[in-house]
Amino acid sequence: MTNPKEAVFWSIAFPGFGQLNNGKYLKGILFITLEIIVNVKAHFNEIIRLSFHGEIENAIAQANYQWLMFYPCLYLFAMWDSFKDAGGGTKEHSFFPFVMTAYFVTVGCIYSSKFKIFGTLLGPVWLPILTVIPGLIVGITIRTILQRKD
Repeated sequence: MTNPKEAVFWSIAFPGFGQLNNGKYLKGILFITLEIIVNVKAHFNEIIRLSFHGEIENAIAQANYQWLMFYPCLYLFAMWDSFKDAGGGTKEHSFFPFVMTAYFVTVGCIYSSKFKIFGTLLGPVWLPILTVIPGLIVGITIRTILQRKD
C-alpha cells in the first residue's frame, strides 16, 4: 500500500496518477481519460497559458464553462479516491475537505468571468485557485466538528 499523502500528490500532478500509483489501473486510466476529455473540451491548457500571461479577458473568452465546471469535481474526486485507496481517510467524515474544496472551486469557476478584486478580473484560473483556501478551511472545520460529536 502506498502512502496516502504520496497518492494525493500524484493526483495533484495529474488526475489518475494517484490511482496508478495505488495499483488501481482501470480507475487510473478512467480518470486520465476523463481529465483529458474535460481539459480539451474546456480549452483548459489555453486558459492557463493566457492567465499566466495576464490575458484574463482572452482566457474568459476561450473558456468553455459548460465543460470547465466539471473539472474541480473530477480533480478533487480523483484526489480523494487515491487518498482513500492508499489507506487515508480512515476516520469518519474525512472526505469533507475534498468535497467542500470541490464545491468552492466550482463556485469560483462560475463567478470567474464577473468577480473582481480591487477592480481586476481574476478569471477562470486565479479565482478558482483562491477558493481552494476557504474550501479547505470549511471542509476541515466541518470534519473536525463532526468527528468530535462521534
